[in-house]
Amino acid sequence: MSIFKPKFFSTLKGYTLNQFFKDLTAGVIVAIIALPLSIALAIASGVSPEKGLHTAIVAGFIISFLGGSRVQIGGPTGAFMVIVYGIVVNFGIDGLITATFLAGILITLMGLFKLGGLIKFIPYPITTGFTSGIALTIFSSQIKDFLGLKIDVQMPAEFIEKWKIYFEHMDTVDLTTLGVGVLALLIIVLWPKVNKQIPGALIALIVTSVITVVFDLDIMTIGKKYTDLSSAFPKPSLPDLSFARVQQLIVPAVAIALLGSIESLLSAVVADGMIAGKHRSNTELIAQGIANMASSIFGGIPATGAIARTVANVNNGGRTPVAGMVHAVVLLLMMVVLMPLARLIPLSALAAILIVVSYNMSDWREFKSLFSSPKSDILVLLVTFFITVLFDLVKAIEVGMVLASLLFMKRMSEMTDVNIHTLDAAEESSSEYDFESVQNQLKTRKGVQIYEINGPFFFGAADKFLDALSQMGEKTDTLIVRMRYVSTIDATAIHALKRMISTCKSKHIKLIVTELQAQPQAAFDKAGLTDKIGKDKIFRLFSEVVN
Repeated sequence: MSIFKPKFFSTLKGYTLNQFFKDLTAGVIVAIIALPLSIALAIASGVSPEKGLHTAIVAGFIISFLGGSRVQIGGPTGAFMVIVYGIVVNFGIDGLITATFLAGILITLMGLFKLGGLIKFIPYPITTGFTSGIALTIFSSQIKDFLGLKIDVQMPAEFIEKWKIYFEHMDTVDLTTLGVGVLALLIIVLWPKVNKQIPGALIALIVTSVITVVFDLDIMTIGKKYTDLSSAFPKPSLPDLSFARVQQLIVPAVAIALLGSIESLLSAVVADGMIAGKHRSNTELIAQGIANMASSIFGGIPATGAIARTVANVNNGGRTPVAGMVHAVVLLLMMVVLMPLARLIPLSALAAILIVVSYNMSDWREFKSLFSSPKSDILVLLVTFFITVLFDLVKAIEVGMVLASLLFMKRMSEMTDVNIHTLDAAEESSSEYDFESVQNQLKTRKGVQIYEINGPFFFGAADKFLDALSQMGEKTDTLIVRMRYVSTIDATAIHALKRMISTCKSKHIKLIVTELQAQPQAAFDKAGLTDKIGKDKIFRLFSEVVN
């Protein structure tokens, strides 16, 4: 089916040599950007640096080849760092590989069941809240390496516990390490003023590595921390998928799947805006799922669409998935050739890269602008942010979605009201309600009450209806329920209407319903309300009401 057709095959028609050279250039530049980022993100996630490269190579190629976006670049991202680190601490590398494989299955299923469109229903305050929370967590995780703190214990994943250890060891700051980190930070920030094509992160790594070697600085480098680095590509191996292991890791897998889906589709939307295109969300999810399964088979970590690398791809002329595939191939060649040199990179320089990543990821201006939103949105933003920082991302998304849903239901219920009219009281409004016609047909002006429901009639508004029903006068002998503005009703509304029918029968009140729209009419028929009320008492127009 075309909705699942990868964009790569769609772009082959009319593909030109000129576009190939543009994609080639963009792919090479993005690979240069991805090299230091992949290494830094892997180390910060608690795994060896080559696993970040393996992920960028395997997942990056598959996401471009099978994805639903023309320009999406896939690979490891900062958003996963928090989850990955927690899984590694609690379940080890093998646990991470299993969780990544399971997440890949879940993301693929989401695509196959066409759930890609549902991601857009996640409120903006939630995505901003957890993104900013992740950014703060990434920044916090880099303090040890940036300052060169002498900490021998395993760093906890928890935010507060981590900072407690930092403050306890603040007297162990290594000024040489700090100096190298500050130099790297300055190069990253200032280099774009010199050259925007070559990434500042790469220049920072080269300069600080050369300084470390030339002056024989006694600081921590990749080679000192990881003594068994290899430039060889790993052999594929299936993860442990025993029932006990799956049961143990299904919750982290769901977290990876949710975050990966959200971030990849957000990145695809950003890319659409830059190239005036339209991605295929379900195809993108299927590709992301397959990419994560493949990444885990080769010992990699979770991958998703990377917004910064995708933007760099577009800005450098990439317009088809060929650019992303070139980026993966170039990364493979760079890994084979440059891995021995990667041993010389100072960890403080990598920390500087991730500090800049966390700053860009925080998008603090958007965070600040949301404080001019309604109080309910501010509440969702802050709750999601603080739960992400103090607990974990899974809880943040869960609580944020529940809170946002409750607030949405409250807003919707406030849009729906129930008005009560008697013919005497509303006589001045006869032009709106056509009371003269109704009076002639009912032949009485006493004992008639009109209930008008305005807005969606669902569980958030059903309580209003029941409250209004309780105000029905003792002398009422005819109740007219107008539903001209009710576009939809749900099971709770049906239940409330059944209670109304029972009340009317017990009090011998004649019940009339008018102006049902299509969805409520179908719900009435399916729930048996039409028969309980009587077809002769349900009218298409208010003026058709008879005695």
